[in-house]
Amino acid sequence: MDLRQMEYLVAVADERHFTRAAALVGVSQSGLSASIRALEGELGTVLFDRSTRRVEPTDAGRALLPYARSMLAQATRARDAVVDATRQVSGTLRIGAEQCLGIVDVAALLERFHHRHPQVDVHYSEAGSHDLVARVRAGDLDVAFVAAAEHLGALPGRVLGGEDLVLLCPPGHPAAALSPARWADLEDHDFVDFHPSWAMRPLNDAAVAAAGVDRRVRFTVGDVHTLIGFVGRGLGIAVVPRHVAAKPEAQRLVAVPIEGGAGRWTVSAVSAQRERADSPAPHLLALLDGAFAACLPARHEGPRPEAGALVDAAQM
Repeated sequence: MDLRQMEYLVAVADERHFTRAAALVGVSQSGLSASIRALEGELGTVLFDRSTRRVEPTDAGRALLPYARSMLAQATRARDAVVDATRQVSGTLRIGAEQCLGIVDVAALLERFHHRHPQVDVHYSEAGSHDLVARVRAGDLDVAFVAAAEHLGALPGRVLGGEDLVLLCPPGHPAAALSPARWADLEDHDFVDFHPSWAMRPLNDAAVAAAGVDRRVRFTVGDVHTLIGFVGRGLGIAVVPRHVAAKPEAQRLVAVPIEGGAGRWTVSAVSAQRERADSPAPHLLALLDGAFAACLPARHEGPRPEAGALVDAAQM
């Protein structure tokens, strides 16, 4: 038995699927399957019951799992001990975030991280939350800051905070006089909204479906400032997190509360289920725990969100 086999065993047990497990650990499905078969041959027993729809650990597999997890945890602690002993963190941190999250200032966090670990090269990218979650799953990102991603599955996640949503309207628009607005009042108006990969779009679609109304999304955008500009030109109204309505670019627009709420804008930090051996990601997440208050956006309004504990992202 070796650490790689233990990693594959845990991945298959967690994902209940060989293809997803292989994608999670970054190997081919055939390679992962061959490794599991070799482990079963070494132990003289079957570790998984395989079917076309689902994979389940056998009694032997369940008996081995705690020891496999312990071996992986011990290996991680051993690597961390070496890093701590040398007092030198290096390597590459691959991080992504959705634009203008509002709950955490990622630039401020990375500034503190760089001062503490100047030898780390940071590769930063912006995309919609759903695309970022897919990239974390695929192993292309170490950490991502995402919003309202309800499909995180087994990815480790840390909830950072949340805020209400509001309706953003140009002055003089009929909806600007509503207080609060109801979805039924908005059915005949044009909307500006984000691409479906952005967290806001599925939130809005779910709220509309729950209210039992239809809406017209005339303009689909992929940038917060473009959305504000389109609303300002009267091309449509938009439902956005409160911090977007508080931006200087939106100061002449009208923010209207929505009756009964319209979902909740929740921001989380998600990370790879199994970090690369040399990943600086744990150091970033540790810094996030200790310095969250210093990394709030300067223009954040309303109650200060509290840094959440590590949770199973499936419960978020």
